[in-house]
Amino acid sequence: MTTIESIAQQKKQISGRVVDEAGMPITGANIVEVGTTNGTVTDLDGNFTLSVADDALLRISYIGYLTQDVNTAGKTHVDVVLREDTQALGELVVIGYGSMARKDVTSSITTVRAEKMNVGAYSDPAQLLQGKVPGLVITQSSDPNASPSITLRGASTIRSGAAQEPYYVIDGVPGMSLALVAPDDIESIDVLRDATATAIYGSKAANGVIIINTKKGRSGHTAINYSGYVASDEILKNWDVMDGDQLRRYATQNNITLINDLGANTDWQKEVQRTGLSHNHNVSINGGSEQVSYNSSINYMERKGVIEGTEMDRLIGRAYVESKAMNNRLTLSFNVNTSVTNRRSVPFATQGQSVLDAMCYYSPLVPVKNEDGTWYENIGISQNYNPVALIRENMYDTENKQIQGNVKASLDILKGLKYNMTLAYQNEQFIYSNYNTTKSLVAVGMNGKADRSTISNKKKMIECYFNYDRTFNDSHKLGLMAGYSWEESNDNDGFKLTTYDFYNDDLTYYNLAMGNKVDINGLGLGDGSYMLSTLRMISVYGRANYSFNSKYILQATIRRDGSSAFGKNNRWGTFPSASVAWRLSEEPFIKDLHVFDDLKLRVGYGISGNSLGFDVFTATQVYGATGWFEYVTPLGETEQYHVIGPTRNANPDLKWERTGMFNVGMDFSFFNSRLNGTIELYDKRTKDLIADYQVSTTRYPYNWLTANVGEISNKGIEFNLNAIPVQTGRFSWETSLNLSHNKNRVERLSNDTYSVDYFDRANLDAAGFSTATVQRVMEGYPIGQFYTWEWAGYKEGVSHFYVYGEGSLKDLYGDEFASKVTRQADGRYTDNLTGDVVTTAKPLYDDRTATGSAQPKLALGWDNTLNFGKWTMTAFFQGVFGNKIMNGTRAYLSNYASVGNGKNVLASMFEDNLATDYNSHAPSDRYLERGDYLRLSTLTLGYNFGVINPYIKGLRLYVTCNNLFTITGYKGIDPEINLGGLEPGVDNRQTYPRTRTFLLGVNVNF
Repeated sequence: MTTIESIAQQKKQISGRVVDEAGMPITGANIVEVGTTNGTVTDLDGNFTLSVADDALLRISYIGYLTQDVNTAGKTHVDVVLREDTQALGELVVIGYGSMARKDVTSSITTVRAEKMNVGAYSDPAQLLQGKVPGLVITQSSDPNASPSITLRGASTIRSGAAQEPYYVIDGVPGMSLALVAPDDIESIDVLRDATATAIYGSKAANGVIIINTKKGRSGHTAINYSGYVASDEILKNWDVMDGDQLRRYATQNNITLINDLGANTDWQKEVQRTGLSHNHNVSINGGSEQVSYNSSINYMERKGVIEGTEMDRLIGRAYVESKAMNNRLTLSFNVNTSVTNRRSVPFATQGQSVLDAMCYYSPLVPVKNEDGTWYENIGISQNYNPVALIRENMYDTENKQIQGNVKASLDILKGLKYNMTLAYQNEQFIYSNYNTTKSLVAVGMNGKADRSTISNKKKMIECYFNYDRTFNDSHKLGLMAGYSWEESNDNDGFKLTTYDFYNDDLTYYNLAMGNKVDINGLGLGDGSYMLSTLRMISVYGRANYSFNSKYILQATIRRDGSSAFGKNNRWGTFPSASVAWRLSEEPFIKDLHVFDDLKLRVGYGISGNSLGFDVFTATQVYGATGWFEYVTPLGETEQYHVIGPTRNANPDLKWERTGMFNVGMDFSFFNSRLNGTIELYDKRTKDLIADYQVSTTRYPYNWLTANVGEISNKGIEFNLNAIPVQTGRFSWETSLNLSHNKNRVERLSNDTYSVDYFDRANLDAAGFSTATVQRVMEGYPIGQFYTWEWAGYKEGVSHFYVYGEGSLKDLYGDEFASKVTRQADGRYTDNLTGDVVTTAKPLYDDRTATGSAQPKLALGWDNTLNFGKWTMTAFFQGVFGNKIMNGTRAYLSNYASVGNGKNVLASMFEDNLATDYNSHAPSDRYLERGDYLRLSTLTLGYNFGVINPYIKGLRLYVTCNNLFTITGYKGIDPEINLGGLEPGVDNRQTYPRTRTFLLGVNVNF
């Protein structure tokens, strides 16, 4: 008993605080009693408590800082100041198949740590980066089921979809799905911005590479963490359409007969909207010893959108374990990630069949339901759908299941020589389930319609590579890497079935056999969605780095890819890069200035490719179902048989799109790194653009051919500045500003074999102008170039437009127009008699002209963090400037004829439009508006309670408001319009209302 008591007396409670050299607390520092596994971590305020032996030696470590041992004999409290380890800090930069000290980096790479990422009710990791990285333009939607659009240093292709997205690498595994990563599990994100950084990923890296690093276990202790939040969304702005009284007054003033005035005054936007509620919960367990570390987590998120019927929920589970063996020469790790995502949506189709559209155009003069309880519907009005009925009578559900596993092995063979191997497998399945009830106008006359489809995608990958890193004579640092990769993807393996004519709606889509009829046109034939595509790619790659005293640095990479996606004559591509850096701050003539902490000049050129968005059929001759014909059997019975015909031509010469980028960068740091930043200049040119060209069916089986023809360029400048303007004992202010400018230009669309003058894009489907597109892809202009009629004002109460084409001149002046008008330098014409500029109320196709661009001239992100004691406040601003938006929704809701046709219009019609103007909604530059905006995107206030008791080792509460205010002149409901794809900057009746989010969150460490 005496022995037990003496041992107990030798134990004591030690407390302490760990800070950096600037006095700022270090969160998550490891505190370990040397010689034991007893340990803990510092809380969010840098504090810790631990029960230790009376003479214990504490080892305190944190990544990026020098490890420090502290003797606690005779002490119950210690204050520890950790010093930066510049070598360890540099090793945090991930460069693809390895890492490198930041001072030795020769490429353009931006690292965003978890604590600097955006805060909000986000479901996609890309949302965490909006405004954080120069040159990375991200636009978001408040729709819980939408994905953000992402463009890095301008569009490099005239293909859409995945072809315009960056390439994602998760924990060193390329091409994995973002749906497997919860934002709470992310440690950091590295964005590889120039081709010297991305070329090592070869044919998939033309749009940049985003490397996501998730949290791992740490040795010395087991930690349990919970983080969660609840949030509510409220709509920032609705369309100001007329209410019932205004519509009646407008009709009376302008002698318009209302065909459906039932005495109601319905606010359809309020009828379909609600407060959106969200909640997110993440529990993680991590820890380990010197030999084994582990991390596992589970995340659940649920988001309900502000439009009824739009919602999602997602469950993510991940488990990671790493173990060392063979005297620490072998490291093995196993990682499994799974997710199940359920999404529910409502009709968002065109031709008025969208809730977002109908809630604005549907007449306020009619009720939601008739007196007998049925939905009010008027099928006599074209493209007219009750928005509440659209929600209640149509179901659009999607279930997405994913699992991904990988095994990594790393073996130290010789001093400096390491062999690495990764095996990865991913399986994802999408189940689409839709039902239109017997009361739905979406499937009118079908008496209930159900369709279900499924698609399965599988991916297998093997990567093996060697790393050799040695330093000779303390000054010559050499790094070599060589590797091999094999990948196989089996995508779009699925089927679809559609049945209709149900007895009732009780089963919805759960038993398709209860439908009495099968829709033979609803089998998914001919749309390419259910055609198994097996693609294989093999690659060899290598990199060489050399650094002399970290002053003169060289890097060269090369990758050779072979893919079955391309023509048999061009299945291999080579993607090299080379870059140099000169750390001027290591030169005596710079050191003697005593100005710079660091000054580095970087220059590089590299080539990368774009094979994203392809399937095995892209360059292959394909035959498929193109229709039906009636076949009379020998018994005289008539049956429906498929017509089989060509749906794609073969092109054995189809090859990679190749992007070459020249980059010059300058990194600088002053005042003990309290002021630092980068300046980048780049010239990015993409050749062999892939597009579909019309060809003669006398030469080819099909009238379109996919070929390499075009060229596109992006030139830009980027600036990033980080500063700590104020730093005192209890108060500090950190700020970061990034600015980027990019000039996009289509250089060529034709060659000697395939020719096209332009591609028309973005049809607003305006009444009476159904073929009038508002954008054009053409040589000499950027993607997103608006090409519209030019509004000339009113003449005799009707909108007129400037004449640019000879067709309108013939209509106005006859065949002898040439002697009656004179063409001006700007392309317009003047009347020789009156001197007036020629206009018309009936513009033709060739009267359109270039009227503006959707490409922003400047993108901005400005982050501020203020710390006062245990309080922290962050304010993040972001915006774009110099871009135009086509406000197609405002145009549609400005059609005075809609009032007489039983629909609604904007309340501004009283002042902004003439009731005699039958061209009031024509798609012209009248509705082309400036898209500039500056938004306080995030404002967060948090309080760190520190250690609460021996069980709760850290507690932080915070409140966040997203989209607090926006400064803009745009007349639509929100200026943050999609800037990706081939039709950027078009706001046309499908914009989900922007929301302001209020969020309450907590982080607890146990």
